[in-house]
Amino acid sequence: MDEPKPAGIGSEPPDAGQPSSEARQWGMFAHLAALSGYIIPFGNIVGPLIVWMMKKEEMPFVDDQGKESLNFQISMMIYIIVSALAICIVVGMITTPALAIADIVLVIIAALKSNQGEYYRYPLTIRFIK
Repeated sequence: MDEPKPAGIGSEPPDAGQPSSEARQWGMFAHLAALSGYIIPFGNIVGPLIVWMMKKEEMPFVDDQGKESLNFQISMMIYIIVSALAICIVVGMITTPALAIADIVLVIIAALKSNQGEYYRYPLTIRFIK
């Protein structure tokens, strides 16, 4: 007979297909931390980076969602910089606020999906961190 493995490092989670509730919460925090960028300069990158660095080794779900959040926020920063430069040709007056609204909406959607245990993928994201 096989003896059960003790819980801890190196053991399989109870349900390998579904992340634990703690992993789902940290995944959600990785996405929501990006909203700190509306209060703290570069908080949209630093917040998810901190969550990802803290939990990436112990929770594969948080590793995945933290990288996804970071990639999206870096991509959005690039898009917003280009859009802000386009204000000179009037187009940026429309695209810059639209990007800010899209960022908030997509972060909230990602946080909700992550809290449900889904591996969320943002649209139009450049994959800098793999």
